[in-house]
Amino acid sequence: MSKATRTDTHVPAAHAADSHDLIRVHGARENNLKDVSIEIPKRRLTVFTGVSGSGKSSLVFDTIAAESQRLINETYSAFVQGFMPTLARPEVDVLDGLTTAIIVDQQRMGADPRSTVGTATDANAMLRILFSRLGKPHIGPPGAYAFNVPSVRAAGAITVERGAKKAVKATFTRTGGMCPRCEGRGTVSDIDLTQLYDDSKSLDEGALTIPGYSMDGWYGRIFKGCGFFDPDKPIRNYTERELHDLLHKEPTKIKVEGINLTYEGLIPKIQKSMLSKDVDALQPHVRAFVERATTFSVCPECEGTRLSEGARSSKIKKISIADACAMQISDLAEWVRGLDEPSVAPLLTALQQTLDSFVEIGLGYLALDRPAGTLSGGEAQRVKMIRHLGSSLTDVTYVFDEPTIGLHPHDIQRMNGLLLRLRDKGNTVLVVEHKPETIAIADHVVDLGPGAGTAGGTVCFEGTVEGLRAGGTVTGRHFDDRAALKKTVRTPTGRLPVRGATANNLRGVDVDIPLGVLCVVTGVAGSGKSSLVHGSLPGQPGAAEMGVVSVDQGAIRGSRRSNPATYTGLLDPIRKAFAKANGVKPALFSANSEGACPTCNGAGVVYTDLAMMAGVSAPCEECEGKRYQASVLEYHLGGRDISEVLAMSVTEAGEFFGAGEARTPAAHRILDRLADVGLGYLSLGQPLTTLSGGERQRLKLATHMAEKGGVYVLDEPTTGLHLADVEQLLGLLDRLVDSGKSIIVVEHHQAVMAHADWIIDLGPGAGHDGGRIVFEGTPADLVAARSTLTGEHLAAYVGA
Repeated sequence: MSKATRTDTHVPAAHAADSHDLIRVHGARENNLKDVSIEIPKRRLTVFTGVSGSGKSSLVFDTIAAESQRLINETYSAFVQGFMPTLARPEVDVLDGLTTAIIVDQQRMGADPRSTVGTATDANAMLRILFSRLGKPHIGPPGAYAFNVPSVRAAGAITVERGAKKAVKATFTRTGGMCPRCEGRGTVSDIDLTQLYDDSKSLDEGALTIPGYSMDGWYGRIFKGCGFFDPDKPIRNYTERELHDLLHKEPTKIKVEGINLTYEGLIPKIQKSMLSKDVDALQPHVRAFVERATTFSVCPECEGTRLSEGARSSKIKKISIADACAMQISDLAEWVRGLDEPSVAPLLTALQQTLDSFVEIGLGYLALDRPAGTLSGGEAQRVKMIRHLGSSLTDVTYVFDEPTIGLHPHDIQRMNGLLLRLRDKGNTVLVVEHKPETIAIADHVVDLGPGAGTAGGTVCFEGTVEGLRAGGTVTGRHFDDRAALKKTVRTPTGRLPVRGATANNLRGVDVDIPLGVLCVVTGVAGSGKSSLVHGSLPGQPGAAEMGVVSVDQGAIRGSRRSNPATYTGLLDPIRKAFAKANGVKPALFSANSEGACPTCNGAGVVYTDLAMMAGVSAPCEECEGKRYQASVLEYHLGGRDISEVLAMSVTEAGEFFGAGEARTPAAHRILDRLADVGLGYLSLGQPLTTLSGGERQRLKLATHMAEKGGVYVLDEPTTGLHLADVEQLLGLLDRLVDSGKSIIVVEHHQAVMAHADWIIDLGPGAGHDGGRIVFEGTPADLVAARSTLTGEHLAAYVGA
């Protein structure tokens, strides 16, 4: 500060506004937090660590970020708030010094087909302006290059009031870039008629194979009473007119048995009721039907570019906007650098910076036309980051959820640089993280624990990274852990050949994946690992016979009512054991069936929507959150009622069902598998919606372990795992291999690489610089050769 060099003795007092440099949390009790009180420095990088389930997300996301968002929402008008999600106030006594929180999480980006990497960032908008200024031939304003804007033409009379009124004919046109055939989606869907009906039967004989369209209900009455066709005649004998009426007839008013109804052809009716909805939200049997009946193919008019002919014809230096969006972003950045046009210089600079951010953050291998729904969790998080890097906001709180997920050690250093850049702009950066490389750059560390679930929820350490290393916490003890290379590796029992793999950026890869061993597929982000394992492996001859089971991190389909007990099938043997012990029927012990509390319908909470104000969810007064009727809770097994059993953790339940009066081998087997994958701390009744990505994957793995599959494909199973838990996971993988399974793991964690029997390294770079096998062999050979980026990082890690 220059004040120190001034000669006068009068030092102005610090301004009161500069004294608020801490975020104070006092008495946080969200989820498993036990009255946590901490102070977080502002405009610094704070990393939150601790074992899985220790309460990191509860503190950062469910308390600090949630309250910040709720307070911001309350500043909007009541009208606007009516359209916003209602947020309940977190369980905390005092939250002081909050700033606007921007959450950059790993939620997958919207799966709408019109959402792409370009539309999710500002890159597409800038490209459209660029083409509208420089494109030859000139076809219109920026909207003419947008695949989300349809072309519109309208004509009519407008009245101009000048003395005597007179009408003027006017025409209105708007040029949009949307392809008229596929409406900017790039694909067209056709309905396979053979999946709708069996043409050898008549309607009365049950020709329709659409879920819910039986002849016994209302549909049967409508088909019989409409008079458009004969319900006793086989569909193959219909005239052209009758078939058109069955399939395509527009809505027509009819009267059946004295009741006014509307008849509509099958195809428009299915399109409205099933095809226009999000496939994942449909019931399983309807979803299966939709997947069978619809076939998607590339739009023949725009060839998948989503753009109209006009938008594709306008070019800059022989490149159209469709070509630019299809380019790999690192190449597009080079092309933009080559454009020298003073009239749009500021735009070119901004576009250049955005595209360079993609490359810098390790996403240079994507293309702007890549659908946003196909990005992995880690990629989606980094795409969201790009929007904030160019933002002129400062003094906000950025909250990151394991930003290093899906990143090779080589890319983690870049990510660290970006986090520090956000901090240096004057922002508070809060990061939930397990990787020591990122914990090391923190200005302040908060370690939660000591255990998971009910054994966690307290602050074990607060201070600097050096202090954490010296401290005796679980994170501190394991901080400098380094796995050693195995002395001996297993010999493969066979090979699974992959030939000519070309999915995404793979370049005709031929590789033999060894069976009966732990095989790790690695390489920088975007090098083609997932394309090889998920895109090419399942289709290879022999894969089906071996029973390839793919376990990914995608969200588990389930509602607030689903929990680990229902998902793993554990509730069935438990219900049967309760029913047998008490001589009643099993349905009584289901909170979604007969035993449900009538007030909250078995949800355990009553949600009150207060329209203009934030909605409130309160534990149900009648069942006190237990979800069951009082009469059901009178039935006991081993001295416990069903709600007490669902409140147990997996570990407790394992002991309970393992011996004594409540001994239930079927339940015990499932609980053992859950404990094996490191989920011993989960309570049986915890809603699935509250699980993290890594927890979901391990829950799926526990469920699949009972299957007969011979080959397991795991996608980064260390996601969300603390350093201490990685050892347990490696032990589980070893046990699976020793029991005769083959394990293929896509992984960046050096401890897993060091533990592998065989490594397949893809690269050398990302996108079109990758897609080749750069190394196959044992970890020891990879470290000795140091011929690839992975080899160098692994050698440094094991201290070779």
